[in-house]
Amino acid sequence: MPEAPDGLWLFDGVCNFCSGSVNTILKLDRKGVITLTPIQSPYGQQLAVEAGLDPGDPMSFLFFEKGQALEKSAAILALLSRLPAPWRWGRIVGVLPEGLRDRAYDWIAANRYRLMGRKDQCMIPSAEVRARFLFEPPGR
Repeated sequence: MPEAPDGLWLFDGVCNFCSGSVNTILKLDRKGVITLTPIQSPYGQQLAVEAGLDPGDPMSFLFFEKGQALEKSAAILALLSRLPAPWRWGRIVGVLPEGLRDRAYDWIAANRYRLMGRKDQCMIPSAEVRARFLFEPPGR
């Protein structure tokens, strides 16, 4: 049985905004505590469906913390908590009401392709960061 994901970011691999965010996190997370999988991968699709997210029209990314799928602003806060200082200090936005944070998230998610565009295919990780990407469940 595959282990429950922890520190895993499920992202939209054809979204330019999402891919840019992934590249930023790869640079900031020098210790490699965050792993990634695009929702377009078989593993990503499986995780999305299990969490109740439509892999064909994802309106949130997911961040897995000890097997629990977090979405929207909760996912952002959990992801930030894994980064080194000063980046983890971005969790200060957690003082805002969750409803407000999630409304802002929903607006960005709904407009991300219009704002930043979309690729025809999923981003391909470079050789030096490929080990940080999971395309199938660990232990398989």
